[in-house]
Amino acid sequence: MRKILITSALPYANGSIHLGHLVEYIQTDIWVRFQKMQGHEAYYVCADDTHGTPIMLRAEKEGITPEALIKKVHVEHSKDFSDFFVNFDNFYSTNSPENLELSHIVYKKLKQNNKIYTKTIEQFYDPAKAMFLPDRFIKGECPKCHAKDQYGDSCEVCGATYVPTELINPTSSVSGAVPVRKETEHYFFKLSECESFLADWTSSGTLQQEAANKMKEWFKSGLADWDISRDAPYFGFEIPDAPGKYFYVWLDAPIGYMASFKKLCEDKKINFDEFWNADSKTELYHFIGKDILYFHALFWPATLEFSGYRKPTKIFAHGFLTVNAEKMSKSRGTFITARSYLDHIKNPDYLRYYYAAKLNSTMEDIDLNLDDFLSRVNSDLVGKFINIASRTSGFIQKYFDGKLYLDDSKTSQEHISITQKCKDIESEIKTCFESREYGRAIREIMRVADITNEYVNTKAPWTLAKDEEQHKEGSELHMICSRSLEAFRRLSIYLTPVLPKLTKDIAKFFNENEFKSFGDLNKKDITVNEYQHILTRVEKKDIDMMIESNKESLDKNTEPTKKSETDQATISIDEFMKIDLRVALIKEASFVEGADSLLRLILDLNDGRPRQVFAGIKSKYNPDQLIGKLTVMVANLKPRQMKFGLSEGMVLAASNEAEGPFILYPDQGATPGMRIK
Repeated sequence: MRKILITSALPYANGSIHLGHLVEYIQTDIWVRFQKMQGHEAYYVCADDTHGTPIMLRAEKEGITPEALIKKVHVEHSKDFSDFFVNFDNFYSTNSPENLELSHIVYKKLKQNNKIYTKTIEQFYDPAKAMFLPDRFIKGECPKCHAKDQYGDSCEVCGATYVPTELINPTSSVSGAVPVRKETEHYFFKLSECESFLADWTSSGTLQQEAANKMKEWFKSGLADWDISRDAPYFGFEIPDAPGKYFYVWLDAPIGYMASFKKLCEDKKINFDEFWNADSKTELYHFIGKDILYFHALFWPATLEFSGYRKPTKIFAHGFLTVNAEKMSKSRGTFITARSYLDHIKNPDYLRYYYAAKLNSTMEDIDLNLDDFLSRVNSDLVGKFINIASRTSGFIQKYFDGKLYLDDSKTSQEHISITQKCKDIESEIKTCFESREYGRAIREIMRVADITNEYVNTKAPWTLAKDEEQHKEGSELHMICSRSLEAFRRLSIYLTPVLPKLTKDIAKFFNENEFKSFGDLNKKDITVNEYQHILTRVEKKDIDMMIESNKESLDKNTEPTKKSETDQATISIDEFMKIDLRVALIKEASFVEGADSLLRLILDLNDGRPRQVFAGIKSKYNPDQLIGKLTVMVANLKPRQMKFGLSEGMVLAASNEAEGPFILYPDQGATPGMRIK
């Protein structure tokens, strides 16, 4: 029995899980489920990545603490993962006591090994916010191609990389102020001294070949020392004996893998040191996106090596997700959250199957073609796989009390061959799952499903059933239906890592709670229950509605306009009077699950009919701040059915590019229902 620890990259606690994220978590979950079905001791841990400037600033905008923000996001992320059957043994947070303890231990060991030093550097400083600016919070003109509105570390137009101080006409993305240069002392990890170790480690087979080749490119240009500190204000862990200095998020984030596992060890009485000591005989695998390969294949192993811990057995990097062969786009409605998919398509197994059919062991990007998704799910899962059971189970139930006839000694080779076809691919399926060649495994399974369906077509049990002699135990009808259903059961076990919910339903059809092991493949004493419809087709209208709802997201539609007054066309007094502006009492206010900018308001106009309104004011207000206050609403706005519910009006708020939104309040003396003229 192998002892295996598996991780996925940590989702950042600053946004919702989307279909691009799910490529990785589904890929990892399939691999973990397969290992557990092989009888191995396998643990799958992850955590929200909760530190850094973006978290701090978003919390500030929402009027809540960073701790409250990450707690709220953790609930959302946990629900999304659970609903897609991503089965973590522990899903934790990097803002944990275990991670604080381990980060301090790692830092002190690195310092003891003379891998930490300090030096004074010059950074951009926002005088309005009184804070040093991370690279991504500075924008300006690219110094190479002179493209406008580029980030402080790289140009999205020409691809050039640079330091923020090279930007032309820089501005702070936080306040809009012109940043100034300011000196500060930072802590550095001597990554340049680790080059020899890393060159050997990255070429030792721990990485995919294309990843190892990428490492060679970075070695050619030389490894720079790594800045591991940030200045206050910053949400994170303070560096020991360095007041006002905090660990850069990429130092403590991967340590979060260890911390999440440590928490699991404490809860389940597992030996932490057995998995993380330098001489560990266990296995450690990281599943990551290729965009964070640099941090996981250079910074992370160097950190582990020089702090006395084991290194990963292998790092598995995957490519990006495109939708309809293009980058995910909010304007096209293809930037789809996990929750939006569940709201419309509903069945997560469909996406798990489609991703599995596309995934392999390389770093190639995969494409979610929505027309192909519809066709493949309906063709493979409904038309081929489930079709086996729906065509034959009725005869077994009606004539043979649900009991399969699988006596090889009394069955001709013609019928046994269907069982053999399923047995023949077992080794290949296991190899494919182990090597993450899921697409090849799916093709093999569906090939045998085709063979089984052709067998049923040829034998035509519906014709045989007309003969009463065929209703006897061991008849041709009994053998045909038994062998096809046995094949269905075998294929279901093969598909269990990919389709956990569907195959659990199928297991109940076979009078089993679930398929727990590949060791259950050769079961002979099999009975089936009455077949119940367990899978429906994907409908194009549901996909269209999902796309449309993402195009017309209220988050976007309620964004304040960025045009100035002078850009607006004038209107007549008659046109203005068509707008019914009313004073409204905010009776209720709450967050909207899955929405980045929205609050749900229940407004009272003193007419006995409360109105539900979704307002894009979450960045500035907590719900508790609003309850009981008066505001101004457009009362005669046509209601809109949006993905979060029916919005029956609009509240008025003021904003510009730099500030807002600020909700409007009427003067003292105004009462609910009063018209504004």
